[in-house]
Amino acid sequence: MRIKYYSFILALLLVGLAVMLVRFYSGGNSLHLYLMEGVIAFLLVFWLIFNRKIVKPLELIGNGMDLLREQDFSSRLTQVGQFEADRVVNIFNRMMDQLKNERLRLREQNHFLDLLIQASPMGVVIVDFDGRITQVNPMAVKMFGLPAEQLHGCKLAEVQAALAKELARMKRDETAVVRLNDSNIYKCTCTTFTDSGFPHPFYLMERMTDELMRAEKKAYEKVIRMIAHEVNNTTAGITSALDSAWQVLSEEQGMDDLCGMMRVCMERCYSMSRFITRFADVVKIPEPVLAPVDLNVLATSCARFMESVCKERNIGLRLECDPEAGLVKADVSLMEQVLVNILKNAVESIGNDGEIIVRTAAKAFIEIVDNGPGISKEVESKLFSPFFSTKPNGQGIGLVFIREVLSRHRCSFSLSTYEDGLTRFRIRFNQ
Repeated sequence: MRIKYYSFILALLLVGLAVMLVRFYSGGNSLHLYLMEGVIAFLLVFWLIFNRKIVKPLELIGNGMDLLREQDFSSRLTQVGQFEADRVVNIFNRMMDQLKNERLRLREQNHFLDLLIQASPMGVVIVDFDGRITQVNPMAVKMFGLPAEQLHGCKLAEVQAALAKELARMKRDETAVVRLNDSNIYKCTCTTFTDSGFPHPFYLMERMTDELMRAEKKAYEKVIRMIAHEVNNTTAGITSALDSAWQVLSEEQGMDDLCGMMRVCMERCYSMSRFITRFADVVKIPEPVLAPVDLNVLATSCARFMESVCKERNIGLRLECDPEAGLVKADVSLMEQVLVNILKNAVESIGNDGEIIVRTAAKAFIEIVDNGPGISKEVESKLFSPFFSTKPNGQGIGLVFIREVLSRHRCSFSLSTYEDGLTRFRIRFNQ
């Protein structure tokens, strides 16, 4: 029970006692009655003073505690005219001002940090102590390629995204460069921040694809140009000398074997020149001239071009076109080379007796599916690296050409073997 109720009960008891004394001494000694009534009156006056100096300030402080409990930092207590009580009121009001200012500062700081995280070019993923995602910023959502609703509450290992799988393998305070099967490269960091005395884990993801691709391209362009210059100049001189010698010796008797050897050497020089020229062509890819093109028409023309090659190897080539695939802005010549290269790789992967499906879908999507032996996870991360090839005589420039053209068309793409055993090269035009 609150102290004001005790004070009220005390006042009632004093008033009741006064009434009882009046009735008890109504016929007796009036002096005793006056004395007792005087004592009771004094007690009532003392109660009023006590109630004003003690009970009221305590009630006022109780109201202040209610304000703190409700976190109402805008209200203030009023002074009651008592030195001790007013001192407590002043201290309480100053404390409320400080709490209000601190709360506003923290709110502004948290709002600023939240805006900073939301606008950050780095992906941020915050997980709880059980490893479940509690917060992701827009860049992380874009990197995962999934809606935020499908990420919240899930563990990273459960998220159907290649980048999330790589993050799930990382250890605390580890930094790693991750290369995915869509040619994207990320610098990922797993670290912690302290919250309420406990280390709270989170992940940072920085996309480094453009920087590394520019560095790679700058490096191999310089190397290819230097090699092409030296090889072409050398082979041109050798070929010219051999051709002159062949023309002279071909008129002589008994020089057929030597002339044949010279022809072989000249063909080898020509082959070497064509070989290095293919490398040089990678660094001379023209800028695409974009024009509206029907994605189904583009897929159909490339599939028909490869029909004869597939028939020779007993490979079924099936076309599945979605009427809603629509128009895309593309350089027809470059995109035809890309699709033909992808189909050629699929044919070489299968070898003989297989099936390839060219499929289009709504929102400018196309994929090429084959049932070849597939691609291992170790190879996937290296597929779009310059000069990397799994073929015995491969040069490693086909996928680099595809990567360059698709990047210039601002397409998102990936090449991977899925759980059903089928290998899919997926392309989406982000226009």
